[in-house]
Amino acid sequence: MSRAVTLIYGHPYPNRSRAGRILLDGVRDLSGVEVRSLYDLYPDFDIDVQSEQAALLRAGLIVWQCPFYWYGVPALVNLWFEKVLAHGWAYGEGADALIGKTVLWVPTTGGSPSSYAPSGAHGHPFETFVPAISQVARFCGMRWAGPPLVVHDAHRLTREQLGEAARRYRGRIESLASESALPRAEEADRG
Repeated sequence: MSRAVTLIYGHPYPNRSRAGRILLDGVRDLSGVEVRSLYDLYPDFDIDVQSEQAALLRAGLIVWQCPFYWYGVPALVNLWFEKVLAHGWAYGEGADALIGKTVLWVPTTGGSPSSYAPSGAHGHPFETFVPAISQVARFCGMRWAGPPLVVHDAHRLTREQLGEAARRYRGRIESLASESALPRAEEADRG
């Protein structure tokens, strides 16, 4: 794979997340993938905006991998959206830094697929919650690579089931990164 990929990993407990680790291990060795573990990089929530923006500029594909907490993303991922995707850089008049870049969301949930149904604990299909995240990408002129790659029941899945999810994840990144619309890693470094 020769396309540049920036993977934003936003698990509040990155070392304790078995599902998160297995998913990351399934893709981190792909050529051109840069993993940015937000809670490891910024335990004090003091985000280096310039560094994060530079990582996004290098990428043709941006991946947001995080647990789905309280019907959204974890606090530091939300803060990352607020700080890094700044007005005048990511959106607003003349802001074109991210236009045309592709975004894939890879959420994990603690609930079963059936819990995301009208009769389930969450009362709505998971797809109901996607627009709040997909709109972040669209608002910045990015291409949404939906649907998200959702891993339900993340803490209950067996190692084999998580391994299969990691293989699907790897295949999805390889497929998206090979699309001609994405800049090659060497082109992203120049521009």
